[in-house]
Amino acid sequence: MSIDPFAPAHAIADQVRRGHVTASAVTRLFLDRIAAANGKLNAFTDVLAARALETARAIDERKARGEALGPLAGVPFAVKNLFDVEGLPTRAGSLINRARAPATRDAVLIERLAAADAVLIGALNMGEYAYDFTGENVHDGACRNPHAPDHMAGGSSSGCGAATGGGLAPISLGSDTNGSIRVPSSLCGTFGLKPTYGRLPRSRSFPFCDSLDHLGPFARSARDLALAYDLMQGHDPQDHACAERPVEPTLPGLGQGIDGLRIGVLGGHFSTDGMPVAAKAVALVAAALGAGTTVDLPGAEAGRAAAFLITNAEGATLHLDRLRTRANDFDPETRDRFLAGAMLPAPWLVKAQAVRRWYAAQAARLFKDFDLLIAPSTPMQAPRIGQKTMELRGRTVPVRPMFGLFTQPISAIGLPVCAVPVPGADPGGLPIGVQVIAAPWREDLALRAAAFLEARGVAGAPIPVL
Repeated sequence: MSIDPFAPAHAIADQVRRGHVTASAVTRLFLDRIAAANGKLNAFTDVLAARALETARAIDERKARGEALGPLAGVPFAVKNLFDVEGLPTRAGSLINRARAPATRDAVLIERLAAADAVLIGALNMGEYAYDFTGENVHDGACRNPHAPDHMAGGSSSGCGAATGGGLAPISLGSDTNGSIRVPSSLCGTFGLKPTYGRLPRSRSFPFCDSLDHLGPFARSARDLALAYDLMQGHDPQDHACAERPVEPTLPGLGQGIDGLRIGVLGGHFSTDGMPVAAKAVALVAAALGAGTTVDLPGAEAGRAAAFLITNAEGATLHLDRLRTRANDFDPETRDRFLAGAMLPAPWLVKAQAVRRWYAAQAARLFKDFDLLIAPSTPMQAPRIGQKTMELRGRTVPVRPMFGLFTQPISAIGLPVCAVPVPGADPGGLPIGVQVIAAPWREDLALRAAAFLEARGVAGAPIPVL
């Protein structure tokens, strides 16, 4: 039986469990795709062919013995290279970390997917120390968009967007501090989930900004996203921020639709004036969800400013020793942002945290009237690699920070978001996406809406040019 590399992960797993295809055959297909396309995309920094084939063989042997296989039987997945992978130094997109001793154990989320019989096939390119929105890594080279390789993949989970959007890995795991799942999801045309802060454990992954870091999945369908998310839930005491909540499965309710849900469209800071493709994406999603009310989230601009300061200060603190001893081994742009963070006056950080708490209270009030809120993921489609400025709302602005225009205010207060690709916003053009935002711990509602949009053809991962 032939295998479609763009088939949903759950469909691949079903074929493996039924014995219609072997896990080894699936693994070899994706390893061959990586060999053929990674030279163009630069999505993978490490390909774990021997490990993947050994894992797949073990799955096939269990199948031959009549043992039950897991929900992701034989499905390849890849991870941003800030996840610990046994046998690899956890480079986190940097030059400096390559001198670290290899990890002796996989990250918790890798272990949880492996326990469901998924097959780890590699580690993925990313922005240095996750402080990036473009995917232009100076050490490993720019990660390229699978829909137009001369354009950016977005960051900092650039390899996740390129690999999953390009059909090289049905599922990938990334991180999101200020938008690093949602931005590459938007630019590369994938679904992505930034869970509630504290929902998924970050144990054995390299940090960036402790009070803003989230981990989450990329996939080519809403169901795959929910499946991977459900399998990774659960408290882990190694992550001090991981909430002690029970597993709350989203997959059983995925097909319930949107009846009874109160859905609004964010305006104000999230307005798409002068952004025609982003505006069309939001309009298509709003129409499909019956969201006719535009609402304001008070303090979004202040929340974004607070996130900038907190990111600067916490990130700089983490890297002070490296800044003192190996400053020349950083990407100069990353280094300069960390240096700026190291010099921030303490009262600014205190004020930023106070603003963040106030802003979170404004969002909590809004969620008394709405179950879900809609906002653009990015103000633009993928710029060309090397592009430094763009026109936005009548001004010439730098590309890099403006990727987070709509994502940072949501990260600042840890809300769960499902990023959905909206191919109808520019048929035949580059992808762009929309954020479906829920109240804390209500990932189930965001995923339900994403599945509803996909079922009606409004959301979906387009097939790339490669």
